[in-house]
Amino acid sequence: MAFKSEELAKAYWRENIGLVLKLLAVWFLVSYGFGIILVDWLNQFTFFGFKLGFWFAQQGSIITFVILIFIYVKRMAALDNKYEVHED
Repeated sequence: MAFKSEELAKAYWRENIGLVLKLLAVWFLVSYGFGIILVDWLNQFTFFGFKLGFWFAQQGSIITFVILIFIYVKRMAALDNKYEVHED
């Protein structure tokens, strides 16, 4: 990756790290928060006939992870275009 200036490179990586931290926060909330910490409270609700805490631990977290991957790819493509960073 070649940047036009050091300042643009720092801005790019700052936005990149910010995006990664936000997505990791969502990952943590869904996997640990909903699947482990809040599972007992969530189990009082049902979703498609399953206890919600169980559903998040088994299916919801997997679906969320796949969605996070697509969000990351889309946002990074936009970030690469914004800073005119292309693979050589």
